[in-house]
Amino acid sequence: MAAEPVEVVVEGVEGEALTNVREALTLPYGLVREGEVNRLWLDHFARQAEAKVHGALEPFGFYNARVTTSVETGSEGEYRLRVKVEPGEPVRITEVRVAVHGPGAGEDSLKELAAAFPLHKGDVLLQQRYEEAKGALMSRAQELGYLDAGFPVHEIRISKTKADARIELVLETGERYRFNGVTLEGAPTYPDRFLRRYLAFQPGETFSYAKLGETQLNFTNSERFREVIITPEKEKARQYQVPVLIQLKSAPRRSLRPGIGYGTDTGGRFSTRYRDLNMFQLGHEFNANLFISERLQGVAAGYILPSAKDVRSSTGVQLKLQREDVTTYVSELVAVELDRNRSFGTGKLGTAYLKLQQEEFTIGDQKSSSRLVLPGFRFSVNRYDNAIRPTRGYRYTLDLRGTHQFIGSDTALLQFTPEGSYLVPLPWRLSLLMRATGGITLFTDPLVDIPPSLRFFAGGDQSVRGYAYQSLGPRDASGKVVGGRHLLAGTVELERALFTKWGVSLFYDAGNAFNSIPDARLFQGAGAGVHYYTQVGALNLYLARQIGEEDPAFRIHFSVGFQL
Repeated sequence: MAAEPVEVVVEGVEGEALTNVREALTLPYGLVREGEVNRLWLDHFARQAEAKVHGALEPFGFYNARVTTSVETGSEGEYRLRVKVEPGEPVRITEVRVAVHGPGAGEDSLKELAAAFPLHKGDVLLQQRYEEAKGALMSRAQELGYLDAGFPVHEIRISKTKADARIELVLETGERYRFNGVTLEGAPTYPDRFLRRYLAFQPGETFSYAKLGETQLNFTNSERFREVIITPEKEKARQYQVPVLIQLKSAPRRSLRPGIGYGTDTGGRFSTRYRDLNMFQLGHEFNANLFISERLQGVAAGYILPSAKDVRSSTGVQLKLQREDVTTYVSELVAVELDRNRSFGTGKLGTAYLKLQQEEFTIGDQKSSSRLVLPGFRFSVNRYDNAIRPTRGYRYTLDLRGTHQFIGSDTALLQFTPEGSYLVPLPWRLSLLMRATGGITLFTDPLVDIPPSLRFFAGGDQSVRGYAYQSLGPRDASGKVVGGRHLLAGTVELERALFTKWGVSLFYDAGNAFNSIPDARLFQGAGAGVHYYTQVGALNLYLARQIGEEDPAFRIHFSVGFQL
């Protein structure tokens, strides 16, 4: 006889308790075979259901529930298991005792967790809250280096009448453990001193699994190793000092990566990047990049000497030769830059640099050249939670640079260029991105002595959309854009996530380059965008419309990567 699946009906409870009861009453495999219900097994399961329901209700404080079950047969031969529940009064707590004993008893964070235990006298006994609070105490103790922490006393005593309960919980911390020596295996071509710069801890520091995780990320993010295994050898600990074994498998040190793409600012583009991550087996990095696009062509090469003390600090030298031909100007430059990067903590980087640059340029009706000796300092902070598709965070960069004829330049100037962005998550899978860019130039020489690479322009994919790349700024007597001393631009963009990899957005941009505040006019653009997120970044397609123009035009912008 063909039969419908058995229907389970639960009456008398609701919410999370009902969900837990339904899960407990999941019918066993084999109850229905070849379209027929085994009535013998169904009756047997119905007799077991009472105990299952009691077990499912106890985590919610119901220890006095009355449960009745019955099997009903419909006119068409289908079966229904009906479960009626009278949960009764929940068990309430009459006493809570939580204590921390041992060498870590004086730790403020442990005392605060014990004092903030979520179950109190008069509360309903909820086992999940008890287990979560117990787990939080254990986790914090281990974070503080108390690896032998445990609960010699962990009791919930329920009265015989099942009306009230007492809780007693004692955490015994044991001794605090510390890091001992580190053994590195598997990367013989890298110097030991170079490898140890990736360690996020030093011998003698308090043992921390978080520090081990940070060390793992440091090795992995270096792109020098295809496998990293970190093992704290607690069984070898002596006098509470834990040795650490790090096993590495080196990735290929050399790579050659071609790339092809398109952006409305650059047009079609092709690039080839060569990289060697272990020059002279010292851990030094050499990189060279050939880039060719419709508007920008050149080659750049760099040599980086990593700091022996800090994984994020380094000293580098870069050589760049490039030619840029846009509607506004044509520029050919050769530049050598020496920089020193120093980490100021996670996501914070300071860079002192010195750039030597020779630039030949044509801008407006002017054709000239410029020699610069340009020292500067740049400080940046990046706190986005994800580089590919962030959901929250912020970033800002402050760059101060200047030069003078006294140090060998053709001109004198002082420039300050702040920029930043802020991403806020909103309800309904919305996010709000705000971005601002500024520039201030102070100098005594006329603008014509300043090369295009140090003038400010607006317009393009990452500026004021709706206008062509570098097409906004002060104009010369013939009406051609020649750039300005100052810059102000900003963006507000509201995005709605769709599915896993898609998003749509609305945006508003405003900005311009100018020579004086009274002459400043902010050009505006607004529109909509579609985004597709991949492993290498987002593909962004925007349709923008100019605002405030007599004959406003539409413009399509395409870019790759999160628009920070």
